[in-house]
Amino acid sequence: MIIPVDGAEAGLLGRLARIREAGDVPLVGDPRWPSAHRDAVNAAAAAAAVPEGTAWATLTSGSSGAPRIVLRSAASWEDSFAAVGAFLGAGSGDAVALPAPPASSLTLFSLAHALSGGPRPVPGNAPDADALHCTPQALRAVLDAGAPPRLRAALVGGSHLDPELRRRAEAAGIRVTAYYGAAELSFVACDEGDGLRPFPGVEVEIRQGEVWVRSPFTASGYAGSPGPLRREGAWATVGDRAELIDGRLRLLGRADDAILSASATIVPEEVEAALRSIPGVRDALVFGLPRGPVGALVSALLELEAGAPVDVRALAADRLAPAHRPRRWFTGLIPRTASGKPARAEAPGLVMAGEVQPLAA
Repeated sequence: MIIPVDGAEAGLLGRLARIREAGDVPLVGDPRWPSAHRDAVNAAAAAAAVPEGTAWATLTSGSSGAPRIVLRSAASWEDSFAAVGAFLGAGSGDAVALPAPPASSLTLFSLAHALSGGPRPVPGNAPDADALHCTPQALRAVLDAGAPPRLRAALVGGSHLDPELRRRAEAAGIRVTAYYGAAELSFVACDEGDGLRPFPGVEVEIRQGEVWVRSPFTASGYAGSPGPLRREGAWATVGDRAELIDGRLRLLGRADDAILSASATIVPEEVEAALRSIPGVRDALVFGLPRGPVGALVSALLELEAGAPVDVRALAADRLAPAHRPRRWFTGLIPRTASGKPARAEAPGLVMAGEVQPLAA
């Protein structure tokens, strides 16, 4: 059975170990959830039929924001522990900082790793950590605060890692490995500075523009509501789009994230990458705002550094084809999930509620 666990409780690692030893499946929640959300997750967990061999349950919201419970075996994580330990350069005698809450699959993976002899987990941006497993947003926060002197490696996932952020980390003496994955697929590809290559033990194919993997790390399925995981024999996909060029994976986002505007199909990640290349743009989130018969207006929410260029629009025009240029521009904090991943589905609501500001002309 699935046992709900409060991610804020003391002795969480020991509680996880006891649940696993009893043959049950822990599902870690976030104390910041509204009570209605918590009740819905707990009800889904209580009603779930759990396949034999299930060891872990994680939560993923997907692009829609609706939570799903992903089930996986112990081996689907354990088989990647050796590779992750090598990327972190850390073992049982070292400490790994985990800024994301335990409800995040990224952090729960590291807790499972610790139970199998991996690095000692430390919540937050621990000043005495040897390694860091986090999102790009959390890595930026660590660097902004001044990198801890012992920190020597970072494993970064959850969203795009800006090249400038990698350079900042490496200049501070931190070796960075970025990775692409999904809650359902776990690790798919890793980038040590020369592009995304298949993660050790993973085979990757592109079929009609979608990423398909043959991997020992794939989840078993879902508890309750289905999700995007699809299988064909030993291969699986969650619908992410990409190209494979010279053995490197170039991600193009989810098919359901694409913006249909007039006669063009715009991939938000491609526009975001161009906007992040503008000096002074700290981060960018691109989304569609409904606009009658034309489909949607390409829109951008920017987080700007102090002293950012006034005319971001003109600089973007030099980098983007006309159909891909945002028509509406906003500044403010990019909405994020509890683990720090960009929450694209929330951006239109922030615009409608007036919670972000139009970019000055």
